[in-house]
Amino acid sequence: MLDAIIFDFDGVICESVAAKTEAFRKLFRDHPEHLERIVQFHTVNGGMSRYEKFKVIYRDFLKRELTEKESLQLGQWFTEYSYDSVVKSVFVRGAYEFLNKYYKKFALFIASGTPQEEMISIIEERKLGRFFQGVYGSPRTKAALITTILREKKFDADKIVFVGDSINDYTGASQTGIRFIGRIHPQCPNSFQDLHIEKQITDLTELDEWVQKEAK
Repeated sequence: MLDAIIFDFDGVICESVAAKTEAFRKLFRDHPEHLERIVQFHTVNGGMSRYEKFKVIYRDFLKRELTEKESLQLGQWFTEYSYDSVVKSVFVRGAYEFLNKYYKKFALFIASGTPQEEMISIIEERKLGRFFQGVYGSPRTKAALITTILREKKFDADKIVFVGDSINDYTGASQTGIRFIGRIHPQCPNSFQDLHIEKQITDLTELDEWVQKEAK
């Protein structure tokens, strides 16, 4: 019933969401009148490419044109502000144990809103490469990444599940017809409360329990 699992990274494999939020806060600290709304927009839209967020922030909050040069500079600064913290962030409870237990049984993948080369570098620095058959990132959307995995690996959609922590993750799974498991962050609003999804989990020990039941 299950051939593959696709994971978002930030907030699913590692507790790195706060590092990304702090980077956004630092990036737009010179716009204090808009800062809290910008940070909220970033937080609500986890899983969206940072470059797509920059476009919306400039258009809807700053009311300014964003040039390609400015966008690339923002992206470079964002990486400088967040990269080391992401690399050093702790695992979500049960994540490393789950990967180590199941990487030979199921095909495991990363599909992240982080730029693909940066995501690959983070995986390599954390020495997680052996666990994943593919590491994918932006600029492609979550739906496009999932479609690529389905097409290249020839998986049946009903035998694959996406584990994410944002509405963008859920939307990508829904658009491609695969099941979705939502990771709920402690002390944060439940983004999946009114949605019909496979399961809600608080950490990957609960994902392990679900997999054991699914495999029976």
